[in-house]
Amino acid sequence: MHNPKLAFATADEQKAQQYYALQHLLQYLQAKSPFYQQLFKEHNIDIKNIRSLDDMEFLPTTSKSDMQEHNWEFLCVQDTEIKEYTATSGTMGKPVTIALTENDLQRLAYNEQQSFLCADGQDTDIYQLMLTLDRQFMAGIAYYQGIRKLGAALVRTGPGLPALQWDAIGRLQSNSIVTVPSFMLKLIEYATEHKIDLAHSPVKKAICIGESIRNTDFELNTLGQKIHDAWPIHMYNTYASTEMQTAFTECNAGVGGHEQPDLVIMEILDDHGKPLPAGQFGEVTITTLGVEGMPLLRYRTGDICTYHDTKCYCGRTSRRLSPVLGRKQQMIKYKGTTLYPPAIFDILNNIGYVREYVVETFTNDLGTDELKLHIHTPLPIDDCEAKLRPELQSKLRVAPLLHFHSANTIQQIQFPEGSRKQVKFLDNRENKLI
Repeated sequence: MHNPKLAFATADEQKAQQYYALQHLLQYLQAKSPFYQQLFKEHNIDIKNIRSLDDMEFLPTTSKSDMQEHNWEFLCVQDTEIKEYTATSGTMGKPVTIALTENDLQRLAYNEQQSFLCADGQDTDIYQLMLTLDRQFMAGIAYYQGIRKLGAALVRTGPGLPALQWDAIGRLQSNSIVTVPSFMLKLIEYATEHKIDLAHSPVKKAICIGESIRNTDFELNTLGQKIHDAWPIHMYNTYASTEMQTAFTECNAGVGGHEQPDLVIMEILDDHGKPLPAGQFGEVTITTLGVEGMPLLRYRTGDICTYHDTKCYCGRTSRRLSPVLGRKQQMIKYKGTTLYPPAIFDILNNIGYVREYVVETFTNDLGTDELKLHIHTPLPIDDCEAKLRPELQSKLRVAPLLHFHSANTIQQIQFPEGSRKQVKFLDNRENKLI
């Protein structure tokens, strides 16, 4: 099943292999999946009528709300075959449990091995994992297994504590890090304060997870540029989710995350569920290949992206996924302006006197979206507000509500009890989609 050479094959060869895998998946779902058995019945789906990848548009889509409501109906194996239980973060509603078989775990390891190879990984590398491996976090175990399969060395420092991270880097000469990009700013701040020479540190590359370092045109966004200006290492953008058990990772060309055609079929769909061509933005929709426990067919991720299908400089011919424009569910309609949280993050990241922030949207008394920014600043509040309001007005074209907090309070908002991810967006709208 696993065929890393497929990413370098012709488009026709990739489609032929994916269609063969799709046929197997449809037969598997019809035989094993209570959820898809019912879905096929409701939509009068005869899988024999799916004669090409183009016919996939006649198949119904699924979403996270389906998994939240029918979690265990997606399970295709007996309980005794489950070897790992992971879960989504719950940032978009009730967490979803994902059950993995031994083969699923091996597939996950292969997926990340190929991702690291795409990001110039070698068996001589020393990867420092600055993320949690507990709390049912799939990414942690995926990166761990992928690095082991790559044959490289591991340093499991976990998240946070810049002093600990730099101590390990100095002692063990870690040349690669896996981390959330915004944490790299804290590493830079600590290095500057303690006179650590970033340009000559052992770290030469960073696998960036959880946050984008690029705009949709592949240029570095404000966060990425801030890191790059201070720390001249190679950064690789990634895109993944717990549900799809597959990663899209950049090569050193930095022009999109490469699809792994032997593991996943990617579609970009419009609001009516119709596939869009390369270059047009729509919702990332995923069909997993080779998953045993909880495979997914046309799963709408909620993420708005586009794709590119030209051959990459690295030689791969697989399609390349753009950075996320925003989440469909998180689109904000505020005073006649449509906003996505990443655009707001990018503006705030470029304002030096805004040290930390959380963006909140809620439903006001008129029943429309309201936008509030929770801010921590070292400036006197009046001075900050006087500077920040016109700057936001000019860049966002609207003036959100401002609420100022201490560093400790912002920390508590960003890391609520039990959270394994930093929270930068709070959706408290009454009619929000989950």
